[in-house]
Amino acid sequence: QVQLVESGGGLVQPGGSLRLSCVASVSMFGIESMTWYRQAPGKQRELVAAILREDTTKYADSVKGRFAISRDNAVNTLYLQMNSLKPEDTAVYLCQAWRGGVEYWGQGTQVTVSS
Repeated sequence: QVQLVESGGGLVQPGGSLRLSCVASVSMFGIESMTWYRQAPGKQRELVAAILREDTTKYADSVKGRFAISRDNAVNTLYLQMNSLKPEDTAVYLCQAWRGGVEYWGQGTQVTVSS
């Protein structure tokens, strides 16, 4: 079992920044990949950014150049640095992990970009 706990969301003005965190309950060395998704009201869940065990990363086109995914294995934490935020980035951001062929999800953290 893997528990994922996100934090760092909040209300920010357009152009601002936030850093999301996702703490895993197990060592990240055993996790094949970790991904940030987001879901806005009335929209499908979409992949935002992913990081694989060998630190390969991928991003949605809509966030390339603005968001950066990283992880710190020493504290079992996944991060998402979000810069130049736009109103269309407003959503619940969820952390997902694959470990041993099983998918795990966090409860999500709300990000609202508004003036």
